[in-house]
Amino acid sequence: MGQRDAEATRARILSAAVTEFAAHGYAGGRIDRIAKAAESNVRMIYAYFGNKSGLFDAALSDAVMRMAEEVPPKPSDLPAWVGELFDFHQRRPEVLRISLWAQLERPEAASEPLETYLAKVESVQEQASSAIGAVDLLVIIYAVAQAWQLAPVGLLAADKRASNDTRRAAAVESITRMLA
Repeated sequence: MGQRDAEATRARILSAAVTEFAAHGYAGGRIDRIAKAAESNVRMIYAYFGNKSGLFDAALSDAVMRMAEEVPPKPSDLPAWVGELFDFHQRRPEVLRISLWAQLERPEAASEPLETYLAKVESVQEQASSAIGAVDLLVIIYAVAQAWQLAPVGLLAADKRASNDTRRAAAVESITRMLA
């Protein structure tokens, strides 16, 4: 019998959980589907994460922390950072979706660790103005970067000339103008 790789199993479970919970939310997410997608079993999920709540919280944290690691703030070029966040959300829509489900169903679990936010706030402090503080600036940057993932599909379809490239350019331009 081959030796099990506990970290690989845990990673597969987390990946499957992010996909499942992003698609169905906490209430609609099913442990049996996660186990099947992870090529594991329900017993292992409970052994690693304790219960469904523990798994959801771990999946949410993993997804959001991956985004923080893959797309760290660029204090010296916030418009470029908006473009990178836009790209990330186009590439990995499940991260925003699981975050939204968490805000709806499990708001107590819906945030990155405070230290991560504090580090981001500190990193953009110099770019903030007296009118727009660092926290407000970060909220606006995230809102702009995520807007196209959250916009009604019908509204997006109304602009026949638009593409991800033109939408990304609009996000970058909006932050460029705001900071000017």
